[in-house]
Amino acid sequence: MSTQIPMGMEHHPDIVELREHYERVTSTPVAQGVEALAVLAGLFLAISPWVVGFSGFLGFTTLVVNNLILGLAFALLMGGYGSAYERTHARAWAATAIGVWCMIAPWVVSGNVDVRRTITTNLITGGCMVLLGLAAISMASMTASGAAMRRGAGGRATGGGRAGGGGA
Repeated sequence: MSTQIPMGMEHHPDIVELREHYERVTSTPVAQGVEALAVLAGLFLAISPWVVGFSGFLGFTTLVVNNLILGLAFALLMGGYGSAYERTHARAWAATAIGVWCMIAPWVVSGNVDVRRTITTNLITGGCMVLLGLAAISMASMTASGAAMRRGAGGRATGGGRAGGGGA
């Protein structure tokens, strides 16, 4: 009579614990709020040429296409964040890069598109995207360090909540 032990890495205790940790991270209201705001920011960037009113001007076609594609890409990248964080948290780095590109796009894309409306829209939206991407990146580490502080030094439970056990 032999017991069969699963041989895949997906059954390793550290992997299982990491998945449980990511599940706790994404179930917090802060993480869900970051995801919702990120999707809204991406969708706003996608429709911004028509909302702000720079889609009809000649020469703005490149920025219109840029904002449409990058806004949808940002929304898609950050949209999966809450439902499967363990597989998608690395996407937040790409989303942050999209936010940086959004901020410099009015000066970099071809055509004379660096006017007040485009600059203001892309700077504010891109800045929000960068902040939301960084918030998504730091979500797991903030929760992990908070849990480690509650457990005490070395990651093990301590009596009375003190890591050192001495002093007042």
